Amino acid sequence: MARAIMLQGTGSDVGKTVLVAGLCRLAANAGLTVRPFKPQNMSNNAAVADDGGEIGRAQWLQSLAARTPSSVHMNPVLLKPQSESGSQIIVQGRVFGQAKGRDYQRLKPQLLGAVLDSFEKVSAGADLVVVEGAGSPAEINLRAGDIANMGFATKARVPVVLVGDIDRGGVIASLVGTHAILGEADRAMISGYIINKFRGDVSLFDDGIRAIERFTGWPCFGVVPWLSGAARLPAEDSVVLERLARAGTGALKIAVPVLPRIANFDDLDPLRAEADVELAFVRAGERLPADAGLVILPGSKSTISDLADLRAQGWDRDLQMHVRRGGRVIGICGGYQMLGRTVHDPLALEGGALETPGLGLLDVETEMAPEKTVRNSEARSTEYDAPLAGYQIHLGITRGPDCIRPSAIVDGAPDGALSADGRIMGTYLHGLFGSDAYRARLLESFGLSGERGNYRQGVEQALDEIACELQRSLDPRWLAELVG
Repeated sequence: MARAIMLQGTGSDVGKTVLVAGLCRLAANAGLTVRPFKPQNMSNNAAVADDGGEIGRAQWLQSLAARTPSSVHMNPVLLKPQSESGSQIIVQGRVFGQAKGRDYQRLKPQLLGAVLDSFEKVSAGADLVVVEGAGSPAEINLRAGDIANMGFATKARVPVVLVGDIDRGGVIASLVGTHAILGEADRAMISGYIINKFRGDVSLFDDGIRAIERFTGWPCFGVVPWLSGAARLPAEDSVVLERLARAGTGALKIAVPVLPRIANFDDLDPLRAEADVELAFVRAGERLPADAGLVILPGSKSTISDLADLRAQGWDRDLQMHVRRGGRVIGICGGYQMLGRTVHDPLALEGGALETPGLGLLDVETEMAPEKTVRNSEARSTEYDAPLAGYQIHLGITRGPDCIRPSAIVDGAPDGALSADGRIMGTYLHGLFGSDAYRARLLESFGLSGERGNYRQGVEQALDEIACELQRSLDPRWLAELVG
């Protein structure tokens, strides 16, 4: 078996995903065959793995960092929230079923076999596997049947490094508290800890390190500064949206309504990186800005319920006013389905209304179907004759008169729809804004000229920067054992 290390957090959003990506790139730069692994993820930001099937977008990014093809086995269990209490369950890339929270707790022990099987497959032929936990091992109320943190670590015998986020405060208490409440067997799995997101003079925390060691006996493997490169990486899940109320102050304002089941919103990252674009994430209780030139309806894990929420916020009226003012609209995946006349769900696949009127901005109708489309795709924009590359993850078939004007040719077949005046566009293709040529032509259509950066190259550079910063800030002896 390959060497393995598992990063677990003292809480959610402590930066585990970025640290795993950085360690993967650091190991890859050292010439190792390294692979990421996350036993269980919960996110509506999904990707299509190179071997087919769905994984968390974060594990796709980590495989990119590791310079290795992505696989469904890198994230064997993916939970995609569909409601406040229930999620779709993806196991080894395929839909396994649906469950509410309490039912899933009973189901988890049945999934451990798939998790361990996937870990064995990921480990085969690798020098190093960097594992990411989920949430925190301190959630001892969920310890029975756990497959995401210590339940996995103890079964797979993978040593654990705890990650504490000093930026949110209380990092000493969170580490010492985790030590205090873990059972003896779980505590024995922890080999040390990393302090993450430090700002300022690291030496100011020397007394903190001594205090943590006095209470826990754990060594500190490094104090990692705030990693500016992380902002240039695709976001893992909707937690990050709380920090993205508005991005940029450019000449073109693009409004994005943030719906409860928003999915794959990292589609927007290439636009957010453009200096002359202001990306405004519009939240509940806010109006769509009247000065926006473009409104983007992003993907949704639950089209019908999100459409109901869109109406409850009054955003349907805002959209109609936006169009009457001459504004443009792009709908992606679930957002595309919302733009049509009607969304039919005769089999109640989304678990709610069987039919709901759409926004009526495109002359199309969608019918939800049980077969899920999951694939990576090569495409070409019919609007701008620009190459596209992306992926599709969706339920439903969309048809109607406006489909005679497809927005793209995807894998040799027409996809999406354009209104007769060309101002409303829908597509099932995720990732289209990542095409530098398409993004340039789109922004030129709004009067924005100038050279556009290479978005993918920017992500690669950010990963290299993060790897370099980890090499500077982590204990060299620990790194030598890990990647030497």
